[in-house]
Amino acid sequence: DSPYNAGYYKPYLCQFQGQLWAARSRMEHSSRVKEEADMNTRTHACYPRILMIRSPNQSEWVRCVDRDIIIHTKYIAISYRATDVYSRGLGEKKEKAQFTDEVRATVLGQQFDAYWLDLECLGETPLEENLDVYCMSDVYRRAETTLIMLGRADSGEDECWRSWGGRVWTFPEALLSSRLCYKFRDREEVESLSLFQLANLAYTNSEDEQAIVNAYAGGKDPLERLERLTLLKKAIWRRAMAGLPTRSGPPPPPKSDMVDGGSDTGEGYKPHKAEHVYALMGFFEHRIQPNHDEDELRALARLSMANDTDRIADRMVSMFPSTTTPGACWYADNDIYDANLWDILPEIQVAGVTENGALVLDGCRAAAIRWKDFPEVPFATTFSLRRKIVGSIPYFSWPFIVIGLGVIPKTSKVAGFVLIGIGLLLLFFSPRLFLYSKSGRIINKQPWLIGVKGVVDRETVESHLYGGTIAHFPRMYFTPSGSLFSKPEQFSRRIGSDVWWMIGDGSICRGHFSKSVCSFTMYFYIFFVYLCMLSQAGGKLLQPPQISDSLLGWLPPLIRMKEPELVDKLGLDECA
Repeated sequence: DSPYNAGYYKPYLCQFQGQLWAARSRMEHSSRVKEEADMNTRTHACYPRILMIRSPNQSEWVRCVDRDIIIHTKYIAISYRATDVYSRGLGEKKEKAQFTDEVRATVLGQQFDAYWLDLECLGETPLEENLDVYCMSDVYRRAETTLIMLGRADSGEDECWRSWGGRVWTFPEALLSSRLCYKFRDREEVESLSLFQLANLAYTNSEDEQAIVNAYAGGKDPLERLERLTLLKKAIWRRAMAGLPTRSGPPPPPKSDMVDGGSDTGEGYKPHKAEHVYALMGFFEHRIQPNHDEDELRALARLSMANDTDRIADRMVSMFPSTTTPGACWYADNDIYDANLWDILPEIQVAGVTENGALVLDGCRAAAIRWKDFPEVPFATTFSLRRKIVGSIPYFSWPFIVIGLGVIPKTSKVAGFVLIGIGLLLLFFSPRLFLYSKSGRIINKQPWLIGVKGVVDRETVESHLYGGTIAHFPRMYFTPSGSLFSKPEQFSRRIGSDVWWMIGDGSICRGHFSKSVCSFTMYFYIFFVYLCMLSQAGGKLLQPPQISDSLLGWLPPLIRMKEPELVDKLGLDECA
C-alpha cells in the first residue's frame, strides 16, 4: 500500500508445481519418454547410415550398412516429391520400382556407383526412422551431388518445379548440398543448377525464399543468423507434407494434428507430427531427437532450449502475436507492433515445456496496475535559477511578519506595519510562487502503471501526479507509438496526437499516454492506462447525465435513470 515504488519490476512469485515434459537442464527430471537413440547419437554425422552401392561384380545394387565401406564411397543424394513418383493403390510397388530403376540409370550416367534414396535407405523400425530423420540434413551435406528428380515435363515444367518446391524438406536438401543438378523423368538430360536458378524456378511466390537462397548462395546481402533462421522457419512452415496441399500466404500456426496419414517416403514410414521442426533443425548447431508422439509446439520448444544462443522461444514469448495459437499462446510468427525476433533481447529464460506445450519461464518480473488512487510520484524538473529564487521567497513571509511585530512596540510602528504587510503579501502569493517554482519541464520521474476505469483528461492526470503548475506547455505527452491507438503529430517534436480516445465495435477503448515517447518502456516511464466504455447510437455519442456540484448531486440522476438507459450508457457488466 506504500506509494513508494522502487523503480523496477518486482519478481513474479508464482511457481510451476508440476513435472516438466522436457527440461532445459539435463540434471532435471523430464517426463518425456526418451528412446534409446537419444543417448548415443552424434550431433553431426560424417556419413549416412545406409547407402545403396553397386556391387564389385557390376551386376546388382546392394544395401550397404558397413561403415568402413560407406566412409570411402562417394554418392549422389536423391531429392523428389512422392506424388511425382507414385500414387496410393495397387500399382504403388510397380511405380516405386520403375522410379528406382530410373534413379540407378541416372546415377550410373553421372559416373557414380552409390546413391542415397529414402525409399531404400530409411530405417525399418521407429528407432531407426527417428535416427535417419535426425541425420537427414547430414546426408545432403556429405553428398557429392544432390539430384532433383522432377515429374514429367509434358505435364508442365513450371508445375513440376512448384510441386517439388512445396515440400517440407526442400530447403535442407537444396541449401545444404554442395552441388545441385536436376532431371525430368521423361527426359535423359541431367542439367546442373545453381541456387539462384533454383530460387527463380521453385521459389517464385515469396520474398522470404528469395532472401534465404541469396544468403546461402554467397550473395552480397547476407542475413544475420537469427534472421536467416526465422525466415527458414516461416518458409518451411508454409510447405506441405505428404498427402497435404501446398500452402500459400502466411505460414499457419503449428498444430498437433497436422499429419493426416500419407507417406512421404518408403512403405511403412509415416511423417512425424513435428516434421517441419525436424526439417528446420538441420540448420541449427544442436539438434533434438525426433519422436512420433510430440507435436510441433513441443518440438520447437525443445529445439529452442537446445540452442540457447538463438533463444527462439524466449523471444517469441516477448512478442505480441496478431493471432493467438489455441494450444499455446507463446507461439508467434509476427508481432502486432511489427517487431522482429532479432529486435528482442529477452531477460527471461525458458526453463522447460509442459505436457500440453506450455512454457515454464524463469526470471519473470511483473508490474501491478494501481487502480485505487493516484500515488505520490517523485519527479525532477530542469534546473532554473529564477524558479529556485522564486520558490524560496515564500519562506521569508513569516520572518517579515515576526520582525514587524517586534518592531512596532520598540522602534517604529510604520516600519513594523510595512514589514507585516510585506510578509502578508508574500504569504498571499505563496501558492502561486510555489506553483511557478515547480513548473519546469519534467526530465525524470518514478515509474508507475496506473489504471483508471472511465474517461479522464490529460490535465486532470497531470494535476494528480505532479500537482499544480504554471506553465505554457503540457507536462505529459501522448505517446506517438507503441499502441494501436497512438497517432503521431506532424510537428518538429516527436509527440502523439491529442485525439486520444476512439470508439471501437466492441465499445471498449484502450489508450496510453505518458511523458515518454514509448508507451511500453514501463521500466523508465510513467504510464496512464484508461479503459472507457462508451456506446454510439444514431451517430451521436451518448453522454452521461449532468449532475450538480453538491455533495449529493449524483443521487437525483441515479434515481431517475432507468435500467435500459444505464445499460446503453455503461454496459451490461456495469449494471449486473
